[in-house]
Amino acid sequence: MTHPFVVCHMLLSLDGKIDGRFFDAPETAPALAAYANLRGHYRCPATLYGTTTMKGGYADALAPALSDGGSTPPPTDWISPAGRGMDHFIVSLDPKGELGFSSHVIAKKSRPPAHVIQVLTERVSPAYLSYLRERDVSYLFAGRETVACAQLLQKLQAAFGIDRLMVAGGGVTNQSFLREGLIDELSLVIAPVADGGGGAALFDGAGFLPPGRPAAFTLAQAEPLAGSTLWLRYRKGAGAE
Repeated sequence: MTHPFVVCHMLLSLDGKIDGRFFDAPETAPALAAYANLRGHYRCPATLYGTTTMKGGYADALAPALSDGGSTPPPTDWISPAGRGMDHFIVSLDPKGELGFSSHVIAKKSRPPAHVIQVLTERVSPAYLSYLRERDVSYLFAGRETVACAQLLQKLQAAFGIDRLMVAGGGVTNQSFLREGLIDELSLVIAPVADGGGGAALFDGAGFLPPGRPAAFTLAQAEPLAGSTLWLRYRKGAGAE
């Protein structure tokens, strides 16, 4: 079965970190600018982030304590009428239903307003579903305890017409798509800085993820950019053209 095109677009240090002190180094600035500019190269209407990344820069921290009083929506997908017709989306992996939102739209500097699509599992509480509906935040169920990425891609395509998806971290989120064989292209913007710290890697395992087989990619492009930055593009599969 075909699925939407998936590109994993990441900025990383020379030692493969995707967060850490290297972001603050002045030598990283050209890479940061290139990473932002290259987002448009892929023409993806939707960008997907994991819970930690969302909490760090997109959601309004964590949801407040919620009670199950009043009506409780069934644990089925819900598409916000306010968001269905929008052209851009932020897809948020939140298996337990932890993130807080004040609106169904996130508007980041230099990016168009994007409708929030929460991706949940059966671990979420009915009260949290009510909380999302009150804010017109759409949500999709994909998996019982961990997110089933292939099922999610099918639902994003069917419900919102998303045929191109950018996966942008963190490391566990990237690994989730990698182990299911769903990454069609890797777009890596390499800053000329080595961190040496304990930050997350491009692909990070987790105790709740069973190990997957190594995934092979073929180099499609290696382009030097300003400030000793390097843009590497790899396509899925050994020997791919």
